[in-house]
Amino acid sequence: MKMLSLEEELKSNAYPGRGIVIGRSANGKYAVTAYFIMGRSSNSRNRVFVEEGQGIRTEAFDPSKLEDPSLIIYAPVRVLGNKTIVTNGDQTDTIYEGMDKQLTFEQSLRCREFEPDGPNYTPRISGIMHIENGGYNYAMSILKSNNGSPDSCNRYTFAYENPAAGEGHFIHTYMHDGNPLPSFEGEPKLVSISDDMDAFTDMLWNSLNEENKVSLFVRYIDIATGEYTSKIVNKNN
Repeated sequence: MKMLSLEEELKSNAYPGRGIVIGRSANGKYAVTAYFIMGRSSNSRNRVFVEEGQGIRTEAFDPSKLEDPSLIIYAPVRVLGNKTIVTNGDQTDTIYEGMDKQLTFEQSLRCREFEPDGPNYTPRISGIMHIENGGYNYAMSILKSNNGSPDSCNRYTFAYENPAAGEGHFIHTYMHDGNPLPSFEGEPKLVSISDDMDAFTDMLWNSLNEENKVSLFVRYIDIATGEYTSKIVNKNN
């Protein structure tokens, strides 16, 4: 698979929607994830990321302007032991609860499907990072409508064992802007991951469409120790 420039992928797409990046830093030391949200409506744009325990959650920037909390207020990141869960919706909780009961990542998502926001039927994208005894692997999932039809849910899981240094994968909800919004297609995109967390964060934030970007979360986890550093960037401050 050809490695793509994450910067170019973002700059060339005015509306990828919500996106997850997971990979390994170029020096091999860090497990890396990033999650961003975008919005076209005032309700979607009225959000910020805030820390919650070892993870994060979304909340209304101006609670008085919150119209419909469903689908926009949730915990995108939660930590279960040596696993870090990253998703674009409340399926974070579904995965957390399922894996806490010894279900696999894939099994935990069997009870979920795409979002009920016709005609877009936004895909549910999810990621899981597993770090144990100096080893690291991750998986990504997308649950999407069958070519825009809500009658069928297509389920795809991609697992990456012992990821190579400097490599990551990027999955997002929409191919591009449109009405209805076209769902992501194909495998997660192969992208490069840098060692410098600040530079990586800046590149992501500066590459997202200025009008539509809302919030960004980045975490670098030391694979040897499990210790992590996180950054949150909110357009609404």
